[in-house]
Amino acid sequence: MGKNNIKAILLDIDGTLTNSDKEITMATKEALLAAQEKGIRLALASGRPDQGLFKWARELQMDRHHGIFICYNGAKVIDCQSGEVYYSHSMSREEAKAVLTHLRSFSVTPIIARDEYMHTTDVFGCVISRNGRPFNVVEYESRGNGYILCEHKDLADWLDFPVEKILTAADPAYLKDNWEAMEAPFRDSLSCMFTSDFYFEYTAKGVDKAAAIEAAFGKLGIRREEMMAFGDAQNDNSMLRYAGLGIAMGNAAQETKAAADEITLDNDHDGIAESLKKHGLR
Repeated sequence: MGKNNIKAILLDIDGTLTNSDKEITMATKEALLAAQEKGIRLALASGRPDQGLFKWARELQMDRHHGIFICYNGAKVIDCQSGEVYYSHSMSREEAKAVLTHLRSFSVTPIIARDEYMHTTDVFGCVISRNGRPFNVVEYESRGNGYILCEHKDLADWLDFPVEKILTAADPAYLKDNWEAMEAPFRDSLSCMFTSDFYFEYTAKGVDKAAAIEAAFGKLGIRREEMMAFGDAQNDNSMLRYAGLGIAMGNAAQETKAAADEITLDNDHDGIAESLKKHGLR
């Protein structure tokens, strides 16, 4: 694939764009800034809501180059500079309430993002064990995305609007043992998946990054063979398969590596920058 073919670079964030310290390395930043100067559109493709993407967009100056946000694993796509919505696919109020009612039977913390607020059932109680240390998932999620926290006794009783995503957080061992039962009633009606070992989430049926990319980028006149995509996890697989050039990070899951056309260095060793250099884009 020649360097003149690429018109868009699609980037997962955690484990891909950012290193283990949740930072964009200088080499990666410089390479992506240079790509935009060549007229290439950057797109952040993440399970995060749009509120949680602006930090990275500003650092990469995407807000000056009409960068794209592919939010909620593909439930919503927007232009981060103009705010134009290119694509939206939400769960209905009824579907969301059914999920939240079902989750009452499990020891998980459900989370719903809406505007600048993060709604959940227990701000202080979602502490899991991670790397041998206590880890408050609600604190991590709210601080990472700049949310104001709002606590409800029961989210199913409170909810009265369509939602892009319901995120559940729990100890990894618990989710590993219970995710199939959590998914079972919705296996044919919703998209359900892990986005980390302590996150399991629900979105509308058919929502994934590839479907959102196809719908949004078709409006922009950018074809799949003109896209380069980077990812490391299960929710990136469809994006890597869809893009003309799908690249898995060296730290990616084996399933994700199998979905990719190439494998680059890991996220702590400038894998994105290395690939852009290889393909003549820096």
